[in-house]
Amino acid sequence: QVQLVESGGGLVQAGGPLRLFCVASRTTLSLITTSWYRQAPGKQREAVATITSGGSINYADSVRGRFTISRDNAKNTVYLQMNSLKPEDTAVYYCKSVSSSTTYWGQGTHVTVSS
Repeated sequence: QVQLVESGGGLVQAGGPLRLFCVASRTTLSLITTSWYRQAPGKQREAVATITSGGSINYADSVRGRFTISRDNAKNTVYLQMNSLKPEDTAVYYCKSVSSSTTYWGQGTHVTVSS
């Protein structure tokens, strides 16, 4: 079964950077679409950034210009570089992929941005 493992979360001051990692097993991320989502306390889960197999990228308006999604095919890893972090970016960040019409989620990594 496909497994996604996120890491890189933590506590950071507002304005600082953080880099998240999504490592996949039993699937090849370069062949599918992978997305980062986040869920803040008391809020619905929302899409943050997406990268397709062809390399097309989309961002939520709230993070465009601050976050960058990228992929290392050799490491089967998708990254989310987060810069200029704001307290409102505080959330659990999840990696999601769709493979053979099945959606897979990682367990999430916590990001806390202090003001």
